[in-house]
Amino acid sequence: MSVMMAILLGIVQGITEFLPISSSGHLSILQNIFKVDYSQEEHLLFDVMLHLGTLAAVCIIYRKDIALMWKAGVRLFRGNMNFSAFGDPLIPPARQLMFVAIGTLPLVAALFVSNAVSKLFTMTGFIGFALLANGLLLYSVDKLIQSGKKNARNMSVKDALVIGLAQAVALIPGISRTGVTLSVGMSRGLSKSYATRFSMMLSLPAIVGSLLVSIAKVIGAGITWSYFPAYIFGMIFAFITGFLAINLLNRIIKRGRFGKLAYYCWGLGVVTMLLSVII
Repeated sequence: MSVMMAILLGIVQGITEFLPISSSGHLSILQNIFKVDYSQEEHLLFDVMLHLGTLAAVCIIYRKDIALMWKAGVRLFRGNMNFSAFGDPLIPPARQLMFVAIGTLPLVAALFVSNAVSKLFTMTGFIGFALLANGLLLYSVDKLIQSGKKNARNMSVKDALVIGLAQAVALIPGISRTGVTLSVGMSRGLSKSYATRFSMMLSLPAIVGSLLVSIAKVIGAGITWSYFPAYIFGMIFAFITGFLAINLLNRIIKRGRFGKLAYYCWGLGVVTMLLSVII
């Protein structure tokens, strides 16, 4: 793998991981149509490092939330705190920690069908169709759903579970995890700003889970150290573009324009479906 290819993949991973346009869809398109593949055993370490880059971006931007949730978790583990008595009254960390845990449960359950879902990653025409559906979801929610008022203080366990189920659906390539959790969160009455924040918090267990799976594979397959310098560049660019993408998403949400990303999903979906027939 060349340094330029590692940088390209790092940029794609960082941008698409957090903008609601589907990272799995983009990486599958690169692999299926343009034959850009880093899934071989010799490049498993690269997958680990890309996830480290995007994880670092989330952790830095939301470091205060993460620190408060960590402290809340420690106090809950010790049994000396209830779910609403600690921290910022607008975003009680213990309740948020609980909701993130509940929202992650459907993703764990979905691992039992991961083999069936993995077959979809090679079906380029299906990925194009999924991107069209993802665009329709973004456009519909942006136009039809008003920003609610719920946050960590007054959202419910059911809200967290429904958003978690939506995240599990996003295992399908072409369906954006960020897009579907944002959209479902808003449909459940969460404010746009808190739906974004909760979506990012919910991404942490998902990214860490992918990271651990990749690390286990690396341990089994071994490391090809000759590619390591290129991997470093890929990780750095995944971090930089991931950091910028999260900030851009927050600005888009604040201005109420995330539905415009639907046009990008539709365009890419149509092009992908056409290429799947031609190539």
